[in-house]
Amino acid sequence: MKRISILILVLGLLSFLSCKKDETKATLSSNPTASVLTIPGGQTVVLKKSDSAVLLNYAWTASAFGQTVVITYNLQMDRAGDNFSDPYSLGQVNNLLQLGVLTANLDQILLPMEFDPKNPTPIDLEFRVQATISATYTPMNSPVIAQTITPYYQKIVYPILFVPGNYQGWNPADSTTTIASVKSNGKYEGYLWFGIDAAQYKYCQGNSWTTNWGDNGGTGVLVPGGNNIVAGPKGYYKLNVDLPNLLHTFLRTAWSVYGDATGSNDMDMTYDTIAKVWTATGNFTASTILFRANHDNTLYYGDDGSNIGTCKQNGNNIVVPAAGNYTVTLNLSQPVYKYKLVKN
Repeated sequence: MKRISILILVLGLLSFLSCKKDETKATLSSNPTASVLTIPGGQTVVLKKSDSAVLLNYAWTASAFGQTVVITYNLQMDRAGDNFSDPYSLGQVNNLLQLGVLTANLDQILLPMEFDPKNPTPIDLEFRVQATISATYTPMNSPVIAQTITPYYQKIVYPILFVPGNYQGWNPADSTTTIASVKSNGKYEGYLWFGIDAAQYKYCQGNSWTTNWGDNGGTGVLVPGGNNIVAGPKGYYKLNVDLPNLLHTFLRTAWSVYGDATGSNDMDMTYDTIAKVWTATGNFTASTILFRANHDNTLYYGDDGSNIGTCKQNGNNIVVPAAGNYTVTLNLSQPVYKYKLVKN
């Protein structure tokens, strides 16, 4: 009888703990409440250079997940209509209900969206705050708030990584062989021409070897002070680096113009190693085009939605306004990618 009593007690205890665990899980996930965001300045804001050192204070109400947990709040911004498909993060905090964003920093993010950064015009934007408690729970987004902001001109400065290698004389101070983080989020991207087969290179932060990364064994994992990264045949390479996660990739690319305006045929482009642009000249019908790599739709660029000659990955179709002979230019050598369509 004593053994049976102990067994019943143990089973009862396990059952109780199991119920408590399920109860905790259910409590945590039931009826979560999203934050409500308040943004500074009203619906229309004109940033001023004289206020460059002023903090813009964004505040929100607390998200509720049904239990006391650490909540990470990420303040996000995107161009109106892009549906936060690839938003800018203005910063994130844990368990705090406000974030100050320096006017100069916000201005630096907005200027690349301009057709002519030296003569900025109003930009329609959307803001939200995203609350996250863990990777296993879906983040909660606040209602979106629209705001139109006009930035002021200043020199655009992107965080960059230097890419020294045997293709450029192993010079870590060469500012012409760098890749940039357009969103200043530790994720870098850029295109470089490797004029030799099996080019070797590394990544450096700053124009010296003091802080550098390589790859031990070609695993795609960056290692501080690691071995040289080895590319494939000479050509034009897309380089991506994710510093927070110490990951990198490279892809050899050749570009073409493709779309209804080309009869759904690839019009191959030629790379100019001096001007650092891809060009093609040919006859087009009045329709649309895109730029795609390696005759495949895995990587392609279209208009970024602004119709001002800037493009982005997976962007919109580019309109060819009338049938005729055109010269098309694709420039991927700068942090903000651009294209040009000129009728001959």
